[in-house]
Amino acid sequence: MDELPTVIARAPGACGELVLRRVGAHHEIIADGMFLMDTRAGESERLLVDAAADRMPDGAPLVVGGLGVGFSLAAALSHPRVGEVVVVEREQAVIEWNAGPLGNADLLADPRAHCVPADLVTWLSTVEEPFGAVCLDIDNGPEWTLDEGNAGLYTDTGLDLLASALTPDGVLAVWSAAASADFHARLRAHFADVEELTVPVPRGEPDVVYLATPSPRPSSPS
Repeated sequence: MDELPTVIARAPGACGELVLRRVGAHHEIIADGMFLMDTRAGESERLLVDAAADRMPDGAPLVVGGLGVGFSLAAALSHPRVGEVVVVEREQAVIEWNAGPLGNADLLADPRAHCVPADLVTWLSTVEEPFGAVCLDIDNGPEWTLDEGNAGLYTDTGLDLLASALTPDGVLAVWSAAASADFHARLRAHFADVEELTVPVPRGEPDVVYLATPSPRPSSPS
């Protein structure tokens, strides 16, 4: 029999009530009744960062949009090509839960990690120095967003904003719970190279990681 979830904490959030609950050995975060993330796997979240870091300039700073349960931050800090890691998370409760019951206080205290409590869309408009990679994991995908503000990031205007935050040889990585042909086409209209990586999941469609670069990538030697 499956274990019933136990609510550990509740807090007001930008999109309604945030709930942290435990199910057996794992934790889940729910926003306004919608499942957001859990600690069960994290393979696609780690791929989001690893694939971007593999392709970005060595030693460049990397942005993670959305702290989640810490998978992406952990991957960034452990990747040898990543310099500074900036995590932008608008929900103060999620930051506090990572520092507490989610067990990621050591990640947040790492001297290379900087956690910015801000809305990613607003924060991106203030960025002056470009980054080697921007890894976007703030929604369930381009067609399943938490609010209208987030949805704007996946539009033509939003993609222009994301591209402006990258170095010419930088990488945009976007996580999605399902493939989106429309979003893929939109990426191709704004970026020179676009890749689509898939990660099988136990139920439903595979998770997808989109990778886009402003400049064409050099061909691999034959």
